[in-house]
Amino acid sequence: MTAATTSAPTTGDDDREPPRPPAADDPFDRDVLPTPPGATRALLGSLLAPMKARVAVTSLLLLLQQAAVQAGPLLVAYAIDRAVPAFRDHDRGPLIAVGVGYLLCALVSGGLQYAFVGASARVSQDVLLDLRGRIFRHAQALSIDFHERYTSGRLISRSTADVEALRELLNEGLQELIVVVLSFVYISAMLLWLDLGLGAVAVASFVPLYLLVRIYQRRAVRVYAARSTAIARVIVKFVETMNGIRPVRAFRREDVNDADFAVLNKRHERSNGNALLEMARYVTGSRLVANTTVAVIVLWGAYRVADGSLELGVLAAAVLYLRRLYDPIDRLGMFLNSYQSAAASLEKIAGLLAQTPSVPEPSTPVQLPALESEQPGREVVFDGVGFTYRTGGEVLPRFDLTLPAGQTVAVVGSTGAGKSTLAKLLARFYDPSEGRVLLDGVDLRELAGPELRRGVVMVTQEAFLFSGTVAENIAIGRPDATREEIEGAAKAIGAHDFISSLPDGYDTDVRKRGGRISAGQRQLVAFARALLADPAVLILDEATSSLDIPGERAVQRAMSTVLRGRTAVVIAHRLSTVEIADRVLVMEHGRVVEDGSPADLIAGTGRFADLHRAWRDSLA
Repeated sequence: MTAATTSAPTTGDDDREPPRPPAADDPFDRDVLPTPPGATRALLGSLLAPMKARVAVTSLLLLLQQAAVQAGPLLVAYAIDRAVPAFRDHDRGPLIAVGVGYLLCALVSGGLQYAFVGASARVSQDVLLDLRGRIFRHAQALSIDFHERYTSGRLISRSTADVEALRELLNEGLQELIVVVLSFVYISAMLLWLDLGLGAVAVASFVPLYLLVRIYQRRAVRVYAARSTAIARVIVKFVETMNGIRPVRAFRREDVNDADFAVLNKRHERSNGNALLEMARYVTGSRLVANTTVAVIVLWGAYRVADGSLELGVLAAAVLYLRRLYDPIDRLGMFLNSYQSAAASLEKIAGLLAQTPSVPEPSTPVQLPALESEQPGREVVFDGVGFTYRTGGEVLPRFDLTLPAGQTVAVVGSTGAGKSTLAKLLARFYDPSEGRVLLDGVDLRELAGPELRRGVVMVTQEAFLFSGTVAENIAIGRPDATREEIEGAAKAIGAHDFISSLPDGYDTDVRKRGGRISAGQRQLVAFARALLADPAVLILDEATSSLDIPGERAVQRAMSTVLRGRTAVVIAHRLSTVEIADRVLVMEHGRVVEDGSPADLIAGTGRFADLHRAWRDSLA
């Protein structure tokens, strides 16, 4: 039974959305979750590790392709200095060889480019497939308190906009980087081999180019982090507004939301403009260095050709190589653009994946003892349980409570009394800050998720239905159930008739959030789902609070069926729901202040008796 709590009562939680005391350093108030040192690099390494061989082959293809491409200017130099003079002497062989060689280089380069694009696309798509799967699986594994604090819009931004930024880097940016690096290596070596002086001038131009890249990189880190945050906030605002479209329309919030969205959209526009401005500065500076270097080499080379110290073909090849060297400089800027955007996005994803569930799976799970054939449910014990949110604020002071197997217990009290928190502790949506919750003597922390869900099922006020058929929604608790078992559960609940009247019966798509059927019908489907899952302990959280009188009566009839033969905790605002209970707990400020049968409490002079009299008067 109950025992007096050992600490002073405090204001409880809101039963639908528990409030948290504000915390200045709460990471959930920021778009970027704290990322442990090295987590981003470790994430990227783990994504690429299974593909090392394929990455090596892809790199080799690009290496060979660039070798074929960079052979062109050498053939031009040979043609000017050797093949053309030979042709004047009626020797066509060298010129034909140059033409055939150039054609072969073009064919080989094209074939290798095609193979590289196909191979790199497969690698990048596999990386993105793995990453999206990790985000989805990890988000599902995180605890309820995480999802109550970190908005769905931010999760959507992580799996869409941020993954898309990484896709652009993998599909385009890395190729640009490798091409630039290979071009620098190949062309520097060729220029130094063709003519040491011209090569030295070209290599010297790398110093200001390197400084430009470093300056751009430092400035771009801040710019692209701000841009990533700005687009995430736009997505969050859009998703939250569309999810809350009913209250938006009910309270005429369209103009206010439009103004708020315009501010966020303007910030996104400004951050995009800043990114483009940084890119323009980089491109302008790099082209100035490139054009100046080419001009110096052309003038100096022409002078040397005139005095006979340099062959014309060598000068032509050097100019062609320089154009091929400096053309990728702009593309290097595009790579840095993609890299900074992807780095900011990957940091956010790494921060999300670094979050650990506050309700972890046990390292050595145990099994619940087998139910005897006549055993009516399982015993529930709250042993010295207290609960405080991680950000502070006590909700349930320390208490003890025993619910015998097979007993239906109604929990009533004002909003914020702690009723729903009690239920969530039993469902292990949260773990208690102190004490234990026991199911037939086994701590819930020792039960693996599937074992716990077989023992305890919670039906919420919302009765959430997924897009799909009615049958699929009923079978969520037992995916292997047959159609006969699904229909049997619906008949037992009293939902079979309305389901049969739907256009496609049990195969009717209920659409988003079950919007094709009424609230009462959704609740009946949820009860059929619970009955089919056949848990030993069932929690009903405000199961009838949003229904009209006919809907409430239909659901109450279903409740009588679904509660039979199992331990049940019924969270109730409407006292009509309490009539089916064996026992009533009255909570105030996190404490159980009354405990007894409905008849005994009604006959008394306590809080429940006052509530019951007020309810009877309202019916009159």
